[in-house]
Amino acid sequence: YRPLEDAVDPSNMLCAGKDSSSVVEWAQCPGDRPQSQQLLEAQLSYETEWDMVNAVSFRKRRSSNMEGDSHERSRWAFAFSVSDLRSVTVREEGWTFIILQLKDSSTPLPHLHFHQGGSRAFLDSLRRFALLTESPSDHTCLLVSTPNKALSQSFENLLDDNNFGLVHVRSLAVSRHQLLGSNIWILLSHCLMTETRSEGMNVIGCSLSSRVTQQRPPEEVADLLGEVIPGLEINQQEEPGFEVITRIDLGVRPEVSRKSPLTADDWARHQDADGRMKDVPDLKHAVFKGGLCHALRKEAWKFLLGYYPWESTHEERKTLQREKTDEYFRMKLQWKSVSEEQERRNSRLRDYRSLIEKDVNRTDRTNRFYEGIDNPGLVLLHDILMTYCMYDFDLGYVQGMSDLLSPILYVMENEVDAFWCFVAFMDQMHENFEEQMQGMKTQLIQLSSLLRLLDLAFWNYLESQDSGYLYFCFRWLLIRFKRELSFVDVLRLWEVMWTGLPCENFHLLVCCAILDSEKQKIMEENYGFNEILKHINELSMKLDIEEILQKAEGICLQIRSCKDLPRPVATILGFDVESRCADSTGCGSALASGAARREGGISNGHLRESSCKQSGRGAFVS
Repeated sequence: YRPLEDAVDPSNMLCAGKDSSSVVEWAQCPGDRPQSQQLLEAQLSYETEWDMVNAVSFRKRRSSNMEGDSHERSRWAFAFSVSDLRSVTVREEGWTFIILQLKDSSTPLPHLHFHQGGSRAFLDSLRRFALLTESPSDHTCLLVSTPNKALSQSFENLLDDNNFGLVHVRSLAVSRHQLLGSNIWILLSHCLMTETRSEGMNVIGCSLSSRVTQQRPPEEVADLLGEVIPGLEINQQEEPGFEVITRIDLGVRPEVSRKSPLTADDWARHQDADGRMKDVPDLKHAVFKGGLCHALRKEAWKFLLGYYPWESTHEERKTLQREKTDEYFRMKLQWKSVSEEQERRNSRLRDYRSLIEKDVNRTDRTNRFYEGIDNPGLVLLHDILMTYCMYDFDLGYVQGMSDLLSPILYVMENEVDAFWCFVAFMDQMHENFEEQMQGMKTQLIQLSSLLRLLDLAFWNYLESQDSGYLYFCFRWLLIRFKRELSFVDVLRLWEVMWTGLPCENFHLLVCCAILDSEKQKIMEENYGFNEILKHINELSMKLDIEEILQKAEGICLQIRSCKDLPRPVATILGFDVESRCADSTGCGSALASGAARREGGISNGHLRESSCKQSGRGAFVS
């Protein structure tokens, strides 16, 4: 069979028998091109049973069982237009086989079997000519819709900076009336794409056919386009007749600078005679921009973590500390007083103790505070974690929590203060360690949304390497870069993040800053899934915290200045409820109200109830 050259969509598929194997050939309509330009491009697959061929025209293939007339083909050969394809079903029975179903159900097609793999490459090639979407009723079935090829290429060019040199804002004006049609791709297939060049800007105009059958709500159309064309946002204007679709322009990333750490004298200037902290927004901004000198951390961290209220006096803090000391030792006595016989009948406490002892013996042992045998620091680390199991019965202890406690105990040098500061930190991090790990899932999704906005090309590259879920950032998020930075840099990063500035979920922008620094190497070296994971893991102890914080703040300011920021991104960073920063050089004082509002909220954007309803433990991936 020959490809259907008069089809609406010129992409056609031919399957032909060849030496008891099969060949899959893609053929495209030659159009008006000269025969000399109709070159054949072949992509050999890694398996022996079939190959993918891209061609600009149909071409006869000579073989032992296909000689003479081009119509004399194997009895197993079949051909059809991709536009006639209704669905593709992928099944597994020891190997993968694919069931192709045409819109004309009276014409059954044989199944395609992939005994040596290659089904994914087959589907990836098919996606170049058709849109495959999962059926709502059957997850193994992919529904096929075929856009006009010229339009598809135009959209690819619209989103690819390398093809036409499109700079800054790319815009597509589309009649609102036509966008509400029943089939968005059918309507878009009538587009006449024209390219007009102007100084520093390319504009693609689009005129649609006015024939419309059914109406869809504008919100549904926006969602459909958002899925088909990542990175585009639809601004629904009330003006009749038009809808404007724009690719978001973030503008130039501003340059920012870091400052020197806050000193004890600076801190003292923000206290009144009774010990109350004053000008707290300015104080937080100073901590965010430069961090704290080490001698100040023991006191300042208690305020940053919420152990001490900012408005408390010296006397109120002394009273609070006495109360918290009594409460701590009451809880410590609970597990200390459990006899060996009782513990034999308490498997949960026994498991907690065993896991804590293992983790404590391998936590920061190169740090002088924890090094050596029978180190008192290790005893304190163990006792605080065991007492936390009494404080939070539902969560208990999960691997990785010792990494969060270690820097706090190192700074506090006091068992009680370290415990309550750790409790405050765990209130922020709690969902990371719950059995369902909802906090981790949410943060990975949010990080993917931010990266997609900041660098669509890099996000698409990661997606093409099966790394779009950003699982290689899992450890970064779980224990807040504890294993990625030197101990001193961890102290600096944490105190900066505890200020709540310059936005919510600032740690996600820290991730974006690191990835922004590494994307060039990852893409130029063409790293695959394993290489990306290996490269990210090897960054441990090689990162410059000041450079990262500087870049992350610049990213925050760049996103904040965007006029058409997508609402989900604004929600992630807390911009939807905060007034925009009036000063383009910093975000400090203008965010004070937002930071105050976030007190008590955890750092991944969720609020945690005082009593955790979801019990169980998560798993830490080292």
